[in-house]
Amino acid sequence: MYKSETIFALGTAPGLAAIAIVRISGPDAHSALDTLAHAPVPVDRTIRLRSLRDPSTSEIIDQALVVAFPRENSPTGEPYAEVHSHGGVAVPAAVLRVLGSMSGLRLAEPGEFARRALVNDRLDLTQVEGIADLITAETEAQRRQAVKLVQGELSAQVAAWRQILTEAQAMLEASIDFSDEDIPDALVADAVVAIGALAEDIRSRLIGAKAGGLVRDGLEVAIIGPPNVGKSSLINRLAKREVALTSPSPGTTRDVIELRCVVNGHLVLFLDTAGLREATDPVEQAGVALARRRASEADLRIIVWAPVCDQDPQPGDDDILVWNKSDIAPGPGINVSAKSGSGLEDLLDVVAAHLSSMVAGADVVVRERHRVMLEEALAHLDRATRSAEDVELCAEEVRLGAMALDRMIGRIDCEEVLGRIFSQLCIGK
Repeated sequence: MYKSETIFALGTAPGLAAIAIVRISGPDAHSALDTLAHAPVPVDRTIRLRSLRDPSTSEIIDQALVVAFPRENSPTGEPYAEVHSHGGVAVPAAVLRVLGSMSGLRLAEPGEFARRALVNDRLDLTQVEGIADLITAETEAQRRQAVKLVQGELSAQVAAWRQILTEAQAMLEASIDFSDEDIPDALVADAVVAIGALAEDIRSRLIGAKAGGLVRDGLEVAIIGPPNVGKSSLINRLAKREVALTSPSPGTTRDVIELRCVVNGHLVLFLDTAGLREATDPVEQAGVALARRRASEADLRIIVWAPVCDQDPQPGDDDILVWNKSDIAPGPGINVSAKSGSGLEDLLDVVAAHLSSMVAGADVVVRERHRVMLEEALAHLDRATRSAEDVELCAEEVRLGAMALDRMIGRIDCEEVLGRIFSQLCIGK
């Protein structure tokens, strides 16, 4: 399909804007641009000013910048062109209408430009994932992490690991195929040493995978405590608007309310939960159970206490204790007044400190898929080192480990993953 069809799409956000970019890729990309520009456009990656015309009427649509890329220098690995017209609604719509009227051209599907780049070896799967992450990045840390993926940092690491496995597998296969000939005795031992060292390298990268996931997905911070200590007031103060209802009546909060914030350049998801108590109302009981579950799953917990509590707080070692309503009476922990906002910066500083320690050593192994593939490869390599006495079994485990790495970068068995990734991308990507 990719060899015969030419696709086009708006590569910029629709609506009012100074510039709109339309992308064209496929065998007829250059001829389509020539038709639209009403004159041949040299395929030399040089931007030129042209009058765009509707070929059916010769009516001028717009004056625009156009550029054509040869296959070997294009972002998709195919003949490729771009039209940089004025933005807005009418001009890009007219350009897309004219392109859609041309034989052999069709509107691209979501992520199809990236898919073609993958098929034509312009990108690998981890780089495509990096593009998706870059588009959705909300924080500076997420942007930096995604850029590393797009630039191929993880791809290069996997390629280096793959080369080590190729060499180890060659040594093992040689010892099998030429066992009756003069093969050095240390050949298998050298291969096993290399495999073991690679396994330790992957193991160390997996340690940084959790931190990398926190950067990408955000840190979940559960705000928990008894009823009426001001948990919802605290999250309203953090949000600088009313996102949670507050009431003197205990049990007002039943569901978990989520608030996305950026703290010290990192995404944090604060969770306002139901007050923890022995409830009798079935709905409140469900809310308390949900609060306990989300708190247990959270990366960090803020325990909110107040002068109204008749028991002393018992935070865990990694929990942050916040004493709310400190304007009434001070107490242990970080003294905060959700009513006035005092102490809020101190709380955010402590959250930021916890976050910094949790994301220290964050890796570009950021997605659950990456972690699963690396764990699979590691399991095979560990079995390979334990199977050194059975060279054929050892070689088979190395082969399976290499396949796991190949799946990670999309060399094999990646269609299901691609479908999920490309569905997240816009049509112009």
